[in-house]
Amino acid sequence: MRRNGFTLVEMLVVITVMALMAGVVVMSIGPRGNGPATAADRFASRVAAARDAAITTGAPVAVWVSASGYGFERYADRHWEPMTQKPFRGDDWGRDMVATMDHAERGRIAFDTIGLPATPVSVTLSDGSRKSVVTVRADGDVTVL
Repeated sequence: MRRNGFTLVEMLVVITVMALMAGVVVMSIGPRGNGPATAADRFASRVAAARDAAITTGAPVAVWVSASGYGFERYADRHWEPMTQKPFRGDDWGRDMVATMDHAERGRIAFDTIGLPATPVSVTLSDGSRKSVVTVRADGDVTVL
């Protein structure tokens, strides 16, 4: 007599083998997501979002940068006020990560209402052995090098 399908034991054996193989693959990949390249990509995306927010809201938006982190501000009622809603909450760079902005420890990237920065800038992220550079050009383009 011929059976159709698989027994429960056969299915459990296959699932166990697949889980073991997946575990080996994950363990062989190693740690990811904690280097300057990852931090630079995340920062560049958020800077581009700040530029876009300045355009869509019609209010200047700035990104302040320090050695240990960054945050966002919006110009309203003749002063800069912190932005606290997602994705514009401030953030730290992470463990062992240091940032410099055009060789200064602290700076600001301010976008006007048409998305242009006050000045072109570069932000360098380094963990001591590796580094990545986020550049904001005069036309508002944000790139990671």
